[in-house]
Amino acid sequence: MKNWKRWLIAILLTLVIAFVYYYINLPALNIHSAGFWWFVILMVFVFAIVLSFRSVWKSGHVSFGKKGLDIQKGTMGPYKYLFYLGGVLLLIFLIGSILSSPIINAKKYQGLMQVEERDFTEDIKEVDFNTIPLLDRDSAAILGSRKMGSMVDMVSQFEVADDYTQINVNGKPVRVTPLRYASPIKWLTNQKNGIPAYIKIDMTTQDTECVKLTDGIRYSESEMFNRYIQRHLRFRYPTYIFADQIFFEIDDEGTPYWICPVKKFNIGLFGGVTVGRVVLCNAVTGECTDYQADEVPTWVDKVYQAELLMQLYDYHGMLQHGYLNSVLGQRDCLQTTNGYNYIAMNDDVWVYSGVTSVSGDQSNVGFVLMNQRTMETRFYRIEGAIEDSAMSSAEGQVQNLGYVATFPLLLNISEEPTYFMALKDSAGLVKKYAMVNIQKYQWVAIGDTVKECKKAYNALLSTNGIRTSENADDLEITGKIATYVPVVIDGNSHVYFTLEGDKTVYDADLTNSELVKIIAYKAGDFISMFYQDGDIMSNVTKIK
Repeated sequence: MKNWKRWLIAILLTLVIAFVYYYINLPALNIHSAGFWWFVILMVFVFAIVLSFRSVWKSGHVSFGKKGLDIQKGTMGPYKYLFYLGGVLLLIFLIGSILSSPIINAKKYQGLMQVEERDFTEDIKEVDFNTIPLLDRDSAAILGSRKMGSMVDMVSQFEVADDYTQINVNGKPVRVTPLRYASPIKWLTNQKNGIPAYIKIDMTTQDTECVKLTDGIRYSESEMFNRYIQRHLRFRYPTYIFADQIFFEIDDEGTPYWICPVKKFNIGLFGGVTVGRVVLCNAVTGECTDYQADEVPTWVDKVYQAELLMQLYDYHGMLQHGYLNSVLGQRDCLQTTNGYNYIAMNDDVWVYSGVTSVSGDQSNVGFVLMNQRTMETRFYRIEGAIEDSAMSSAEGQVQNLGYVATFPLLLNISEEPTYFMALKDSAGLVKKYAMVNIQKYQWVAIGDTVKECKKAYNALLSTNGIRTSENADDLEITGKIATYVPVVIDGNSHVYFTLEGDKTVYDADLTNSELVKIIAYKAGDFISMFYQDGDIMSNVTKIK
């Protein structure tokens, strides 16, 4: 009878400890989850200790000595087999980890991501600066904090969360982040109505909006107890192994959601992680919808974490000839560079990173685009400067100002692969923009605005004999100058002139350094040039 009571007490106490551990740590009930194995192993040891402790203590063979607690051999009785069971489970876990590793499964890891080699100019069209993000995450965070500081009705109760997820909304790149409770006390006084708003930042115009909600966000990472989003998901889907990061997004109507990828293990117990399913959780109502990874709605932009995509590409590039080659010989081994950025393309968000050899040189063999919704991966074989070199080259143009370059975006400017980056001051504010040619990173153009930067870059390309998109359709003419009149318009110097036998008035704008050579001409001289036809006068674009 006493033995039965001991077992009952041990079981109940272990269940209490297990419930507290489970409620706090939320391990998935899935053999592919490392957290599940640690949970089971820990509970086996807890049960063994609780069950055997009374017998060991009453036997008189336990004492406190100079070395601490001393349990003499042979006092554990039959309970020692529970400790053996825990040890066996731990051994199985360690063996499973080894058998799931790239050391043994290099070929399988290398095939996790399918990479298609594509043509740069066909896939990436001429840039529209109304659709590219001009700010990085840090600059967006500064704008978000400033906006929150101006919301006097909320700033004492809430603060801005640091999510700042970059997504596309109705074709425009934006970053969104929810508010969060400023403290546990503020949670206690506000949790009934939830979080009243989220921050939305237009990455092209820098417009920052605090979007107020009719019904507050009740499920988030700043909630407590059962409304904590991770706990809400765990109780709804106890066997799902959710990704390390879930994403805050809004749909096209502005409704806030949590995008929650579910891990899929393709190799052994713990290896070859991709995404198998995605749970969409309405942040206001907590309603969840479960999708296969390839069936999520198209408004969803974030399914694969950028770091996961880069890791998968590194497996693809490093393990082509096996694991040993990736460590020793490193023949044909490629890897992503030490950073990434986002590109909006076809209403999806793609992760961009350069691809370089493992030899540590300062050049890329190409670059890769990886779709965060579908995992589609495209490789473009373009040799050029590594991003760090391009950033240093841009910073060198403004070294007297001490500006720091952001990690670049990849753009198509006049069918030239081009790095585009912002230059920020010590306060993190964007002061200038830079464009650096990927293949010839000594070609650098700087401008106070994006328009000025692009104009300077196109002039630089023209100087080096590259026909730019701005003058690709220009007309060409050669003739004798009939009239020649220098003028000043709004403080800028121009030269108006006509050609013999032609009534058209041509305008050479001397703010374009390429046209300054017009001052060496006079009436009666022959000139060859390109121009854009206009109704009143035609603008000269290049003098041959």
